[in-house]
Amino acid sequence: MSTLKPKVGLIVPPASGEVPPEPLALYGDKVDFVAVGLGLGRLTPEGYDGVIERVGELSRLLAADGAQAVSLMGTSLSFYRGPKYNAQLVEIMQSESGLPATTMSDSVMKAFDAFGAKRLVVATPYVSSVNRLLEEFLVESGFEVVHLHGLGLERVGDILAVSQDELRQLGLEAMKSAKGEADALFISCGGLRTEVVTSELENELNIPVISSALAGAWGAMRLLGLSGRAETGGKLFTLGD
Repeated sequence: MSTLKPKVGLIVPPASGEVPPEPLALYGDKVDFVAVGLGLGRLTPEGYDGVIERVGELSRLLAADGAQAVSLMGTSLSFYRGPKYNAQLVEIMQSESGLPATTMSDSVMKAFDAFGAKRLVVATPYVSSVNRLLEEFLVESGFEVVHLHGLGLERVGDILAVSQDELRQLGLEAMKSAKGEADALFISCGGLRTEVVTSELENELNIPVISSALAGAWGAMRLLGLSGRAETGGKLFTLGD
């Protein structure tokens, strides 16, 4: 006799509205995922401004599709206007859907807290203007940015095309200037496919690696009251009951 799995709704940046690979790889045997797309084309403040007002509408759509929780799976979409706006986004999603809700930025910060990480090395694909907004968000949220290294990309398609080797080099380059003074390496942007490289970097650097793509999936599971543990993904997924 089959048992229905719980369903999590994801608001994702690309217009295609496809479920990202990380939630499926980590939790596809436990949870059903459904996604809707914002239609974000460029990772710039102007690009975010053009789509962010749809979050409430899409939260309602996910609830109507049977979701039991809703997550905004775009780090920069939730950090670019600061911590207060990130909190407002959560309130909007909850109000419009009637469901528990979170953002990718919230999930990332909960992952930092799980390790007691305050001093961060940050690796991103973003352009400098978005990197500045991220650093401001982290500092205002109580974290210290030891060093930040970015790739200077703004098109969603270019970010999705970043290879595993490029990701590994991005993490290593970011850590070069840290001189062992960081509590964790943060790889920001849910469009970077980090499931494999996260564990590789943790083994090489001997430091927790928190990536947006993986932390976002972990945070979505915790909305359902589940631990977020998984067989792959790195140290974060060994924590909890």
